[in-house]
Amino acid sequence: MSKIIPFKAVRPTPDKVALVTCRNYDDYSPAELASWLNFNPYSFLHVIHPAYVYSQKITLDKRFKGVTHKYQDFKNDGVFMEEEKPVFFLYEIQTKVKTFTGFVAGTSIEDYKNNVIKKHEDTLQYRVEYFKDYLHQTGFNTEPVLITYPDNETLDQWIAEKKKSQPIYNYSTTNKEKHQLWKIDSDDEIEWLQKQFEQIPELYIADGHHRSASAELLYDEDRHLGNQNLNYFMSFLIAESNVKIYEYNRIIRDLNGFTKEDFLEKLSEHFIVKDKEQELWKPQSKFEFGMYLDGHFYALFYKQSSDAQASILENLDAQILYDKVLQPLLGIEDLRNDERIEYIPGKQSVATIKELVDEGEFEVGFMLFPSDISEIKALADNNLIMPPKSTYIEPKFRSGLMVYEL
Repeated sequence: MSKIIPFKAVRPTPDKVALVTCRNYDDYSPAELASWLNFNPYSFLHVIHPAYVYSQKITLDKRFKGVTHKYQDFKNDGVFMEEEKPVFFLYEIQTKVKTFTGFVAGTSIEDYKNNVIKKHEDTLQYRVEYFKDYLHQTGFNTEPVLITYPDNETLDQWIAEKKKSQPIYNYSTTNKEKHQLWKIDSDDEIEWLQKQFEQIPELYIADGHHRSASAELLYDEDRHLGNQNLNYFMSFLIAESNVKIYEYNRIIRDLNGFTKEDFLEKLSEHFIVKDKEQELWKPQSKFEFGMYLDGHFYALFYKQSSDAQASILENLDAQILYDKVLQPLLGIEDLRNDERIEYIPGKQSVATIKELVDEGEFEVGFMLFPSDISEIKALADNNLIMPPKSTYIEPKFRSGLMVYEL
């Protein structure tokens, strides 16, 4: 049984929403960031920016206070408005390749603790602590956790009917996405939607493991204060077939002392290696891997692809690459912190990997086939954890579109 609640969202006024919302801070190059800050006074980047500017020169407390003050300025200046009563939202993002539609709601910390909301990724404690302190000192969150629910025909039909009504937002962004938002504010609609989710036994986190873990930590530390808002965290709930899962590809700085010939020979112990020469080749199915080395693309076909005795985790492509190549051959033990490895989201062309290797900073690149939602759910159901940077999942929620105040 899954519990969702409406909440009194703070959000941009309709005339400014296209100017306010932004991508994740880390998605901007320094030049893009400077441009947005210089020429768009309404960008939510102005709120986020004090948390990062001069980051080595001021304390965390001062950075967080800067965020708080700028957010308050936006509210005082009428950039943001607050709902009069708790509501749900239906939100749709249309990209060039896919349309994503889901509900924005509060989800329960107790459900998270009791594994009704399931996770498949590990977290770094220092990042959880950092986000917890951020939430505690700023008093708000604007990045919901992306959560999937099982495909549901009843909800699909309801969504289709709701989309026939007038949205409260309908705007486009400079990265050629279209965004629409509908408010769900009638008592009957709210109660009906809550009952639908009560019939769903389990939800799965797709993206936002650190955000949910930090919300739990803040709840554990501050629940004695009696603040009911701490009992929930903001989530974007979407049908599991509606998410888009990309792989994270790997680029490595060196061959750990191997010559090219010796490395290819070692690979042949576990893989059928085929030289694709200049073909921009990427894996076509599970248990296939791509590699770019010394100006050539290679197809690597895993020889034990039908190992029925292997666990769900051992049959995961990202784990196979780690167990058979990255750790034993290239000496990479820590996928999170080893400076010899970096990650490229699968939505970027394999030509990006070719360019980075050809430039000389990296010696080899590996391409994976993306996991599917059934693998993610199976891992979560068995309390197993994916290797770091195994999936890059869309949709990505825009910062500043919705604020959950604590």
